[in-house]
Amino acid sequence: MKILFVADPLESFVTYKDTTFAMMREAQRRGHYIAACEPRHIRWLRGQSVQAPVRDITLTGQAQDWFSVQQDRTAALADFDAVLMRKDPPFDSEYFYATHLLEQAEREGARVFNKPQALRNHPEKLAILEFPQFIGPTLVTRNADDVRQFHTEHQDIILKPLDGMGGMGIFRVGPDGMNLGSIIETLNQDGAQTVMVQKFLPAIAQGDKRVLVIGGKPVPFCLARIPQGGEVRGNLAAGGKGVAQPLSARDWEIANTLAPILYSRGLLLAGIDVIGDCVTEINVTSPTCFQEIQQQTGCDVPALFVDALEQALLPETS
Repeated sequence: MKILFVADPLESFVTYKDTTFAMMREAQRRGHYIAACEPRHIRWLRGQSVQAPVRDITLTGQAQDWFSVQQDRTAALADFDAVLMRKDPPFDSEYFYATHLLEQAEREGARVFNKPQALRNHPEKLAILEFPQFIGPTLVTRNADDVRQFHTEHQDIILKPLDGMGGMGIFRVGPDGMNLGSIIETLNQDGAQTVMVQKFLPAIAQGDKRVLVIGGKPVPFCLARIPQGGEVRGNLAAGGKGVAQPLSARDWEIANTLAPILYSRGLLLAGIDVIGDCVTEINVTSPTCFQEIQQQTGCDVPALFVDALEQALLPETS
């Protein structure tokens, strides 16, 4: 099988924890052929297929110089058996445009995972609104007065931008309302930007759990990202400590409900973020935590993913 990874620059990978690297390693172990490019390399010219300059690579097994380039060439995306869109957020305009180029490649016969249309239809903060039975009190608005009213009702709240990643731009405001006006101005920009406001969930002290669903099925272990040193954010990028643990009964309920729905829409892999009993985000662009879960529990998440990818590529039978 020939697999093209559309990702950030290979030179930027931190291989001991990078999920895309873990996917590549498992794919190569099975004898699959690996190539890589960046979203900025994808191009389309009338009369031609969607193409990109790609690097055919082999993983070396070394911590440094972890890949070797076998060949640099230009290839049509449809020439690969699978195209994996693994560009990290933010989901900005360039990411959006890349999904349209990938969708054109689909029309030419490419198999893209996750599906470009599904990536556009499931913004990671807003996707939770479809499942109100699993989320805490939440408000999405541009209106500053709405935010103030929400704070009056719930007292302890979290505010965040819709396009943030890794915990960036997240604020907590307690019952005293300290700095609420300034935070609203920063995030809302005088009504120009939509913000998400949620009731603070004290269960964050036990971690912001990343529950992975692959091929319509939950992975039996999650990674609880636990805030450190008085920080309110559990994100690993914000200094959180990752602790792998079995799914709770509530985690299973959430994952078993969402997994088949997301898979039916073309999302081979998604990461559901859960604090306590509540879903806070549904990550679809470039979900992570494969290596942390595997290293701490022995659950071979990369193998589960490549299993699901191989199954998805099997010809349909009537």
